[in-house]
Amino acid sequence: MMNNLASAAVLSLLLFAQLSYADVKGTVNDLGWMTGSWSVPLGPMILEENWIEPVDGSIASLVRISGEGKTATIELIVIENKGDTLELHIQQWDPGYKPRAPAQTMKLIDLGENRVGFEAITPGGIKKLAYSSPAAGKFTIDIVTADDKPMQLHLSAK
Repeated sequence: MMNNLASAAVLSLLLFAQLSYADVKGTVNDLGWMTGSWSVPLGPMILEENWIEPVDGSIASLVRISGEGKTATIELIVIENKGDTLELHIQQWDPGYKPRAPAQTMKLIDLGENRVGFEAITPGGIKKLAYSSPAAGKFTIDIVTADDKPMQLHLSAK
C-alpha cells in the first residue's frame, strides 16, 4: 500500500511538472528585448549573437564564433510561435558549411520580463537554454549541456 501511494505521488509530481511546462504561453512579440547585436570574448575568439526583430511569428539570430583570422562556428537560432507557446530550433555549422549535428528543437519552459527559457525535446548538445537581459546593454545566456554542465555567458551590446 505504501509503495503504491509513493508511486502515485511521484507520478503526480511528474505529470504536474509536464503540465506546468505546457502552460507557459507566449509569442515571439514578447521577445523584442532580445533584438540587437551582442558579443563576448571567448579566449582568443569572439562570440557574436545578432538577433533580428520579431516579425510574422518568428525571431532569429545568426551567431558567429571567430578570431585569429578565421570563423570557427556559425549557428542559426530560430524561435517560432507554435500555437500559444514558443518553439526554438538551433543548429551549428563548422567552416565549409558542414553541420556539426542535426538541428535541435526546444520547448518553452519560462517566460518573464526580459527572460526566456527552453528545454530540449530532441537530442543534441544542449539540455536547457535561457536568455535574459539583466540591464540595458547586457545579454546573458545560460546553458545546461546534454551532460548537465552549466555555462553562463555575459554578452554586451556591440
